[in-house]
Amino acid sequence: MGRSPWVWGRRRAPPAPPPAAPPRVPGGGGRPPLPALGATLGRLLGVLEALVAPGERDRTRRLVREFGAPGGAGPRLQERLRRQPPAPPRLPEWPWGSSERLPLPVHTSAGLVLPRQDWEDWRGQLWFAARLIAGVLDYRVQLERRDPPEPWVQAAFGGCRVPGPQRDEVLRLPPGAQPPPFITVIRNCQFFQVEACGGEGTPLPAAALGAALGGLRARAGRGGAPPLGLLTGQHRHAWGRVYRLLMRDRLNRASIGRIQRSLFALSLDAPVLAAAGGRGPGGVAGQVLHGGGACANSGNRWFDKTLQLIVGEDGTCGVVYDPAVIDGAVVAEMVDHALDHCRHLERSPTLMTSPPIPPPQRLRFSLGPETAPEVERAKRHLDSLAADVDIHCFSHEGFGAGGGLRPEAIVQVALQVAFYRAHGSLCASCEPTSLRHVLPGCTDLLRPPGPPCLALAHALDDPQAEPELQLALLREAVEAQSRHTQEVLAGQGVERHLERLRQAAIVAGEPLPDIFMDPAYALATHFRLCTVQVRSREGCWLLRGPLVPDGYGVGVGHVAPQDPPATQDPPGPPGGLRVAVTAFTCCHQTEATHLGDTLRGVLDSLGGLLRRHRPPGTPSDP
Repeated sequence: MGRSPWVWGRRRAPPAPPPAAPPRVPGGGGRPPLPALGATLGRLLGVLEALVAPGERDRTRRLVREFGAPGGAGPRLQERLRRQPPAPPRLPEWPWGSSERLPLPVHTSAGLVLPRQDWEDWRGQLWFAARLIAGVLDYRVQLERRDPPEPWVQAAFGGCRVPGPQRDEVLRLPPGAQPPPFITVIRNCQFFQVEACGGEGTPLPAAALGAALGGLRARAGRGGAPPLGLLTGQHRHAWGRVYRLLMRDRLNRASIGRIQRSLFALSLDAPVLAAAGGRGPGGVAGQVLHGGGACANSGNRWFDKTLQLIVGEDGTCGVVYDPAVIDGAVVAEMVDHALDHCRHLERSPTLMTSPPIPPPQRLRFSLGPETAPEVERAKRHLDSLAADVDIHCFSHEGFGAGGGLRPEAIVQVALQVAFYRAHGSLCASCEPTSLRHVLPGCTDLLRPPGPPCLALAHALDDPQAEPELQLALLREAVEAQSRHTQEVLAGQGVERHLERLRQAAIVAGEPLPDIFMDPAYALATHFRLCTVQVRSREGCWLLRGPLVPDGYGVGVGHVAPQDPPATQDPPGPPGGLRVAVTAFTCCHQTEATHLGDTLRGVLDSLGGLLRRHRPPGTPSDP
């Protein structure tokens, strides 16, 4: 018996906004140089300037100076990093640097809500699902043909988290190995293996996939299956304990192994229930992000899968993905491709016929008496989590020409001003950013420039401030944000460097340097605002949960204005921004609607400012 082509590996690549043009490593190829210690410490002080009270800065400056002084801990740890051989990236723990094993739904997993679909009955649901599968598989084939190939594809398609005793692992296919030909389909909490590719990995036609889904639906009636998918939404240590119990049984090992090895998962959901948030944008967003609870569709998930498609019977559709493995910008690109592929296929076939393919195979489990209490606990946990997440969605027209400034940078600055207006101060903020162009599988956190954003917030709230001054401060903040973005994308960011220095001290068994024990550093890494931005042609809503109990998650989708042919059905989205704000209702300091309404006002102010003072030569708004 030959060795299995599947290997265990660790991988890290959280979500990132799409960069304008990815920077290249100086000298072409290879790893980027290690950031200079002095530059990193200087940027850290700049971050703290807008967060720490003036009376507390002297202590922090002294600790930073002692850490970076010749003979101090900083140069010693820096030299240790310089001598380290390249190591495979590991999955990050969220919050950054924390050892908490938080559940994947809301806390780690991200989501993308597709434009709402319209069909008459379950046949329309299955046919759209078949076309969507075909579109995603076509996108994967195109990725595999790229030269050089994208290094993350083997972990994204066929990837799955596995809960370990201390941290998660990612099951991934090594380069050159033949990918699996099947996907996992979940309906009514029942799991099926469905063949999706033929010989040599060629995707099956949509008609064949539709016929397979039709046969599956007839076999997956309601009831009779415990919602095992709920277990994957538990705290990682709790799910890990149950996982190890399940894997003792041969049948469970085979079924779970097939789920883990499948290219991706597809959830055929029941209609969104009114109790789970209704059919409004917030209810639909919750359905994608966490499934709506045990009484809705949370049991119709396997949250460990890197990539899960969701197609609801009522037209609610989306993608939930693991941002530690696959980039949010890539997911948006995949969705654009898949929906475009759907439009090129027959919209309402009279009969879904196809050449014979293997029928869907039901994945069965052997459950002992110790499993039932764990499932009940998972039900209560998912119900509580779904009830605790507040989601506020709104659309915005955007900034027109934007004065030549990058929209992503404007939005990040606007978020800082909105938080200041809502809470009276700035906070530690981050936008997890993939380094796949310079360090495949690694990530860093992009911070906004605190002092320029604070100066802009003061000027916008000052009725005596001249518009010219406000515009100058906006440009200063946006340009600083753009510089920070380029530094991070080039592998010269602050957060990853500091975390590597901290980990180097831990690995060496040394006492943690005082700089990492400073209350100011704890404040700087308590990320009350976590954002993610992507560009999409399809007008998708991007979902990101808060990182901390008193924080917010903000997803912003930038939609390019469409000028489609008059015959396109459905018509393209109008452009602008799709914004989704999340917060926990258990925290009385945060409210998603309040921050969302405040952000809308700031976006209106900045948009008006840019339109009134458009530089000569920029195009006018349509």
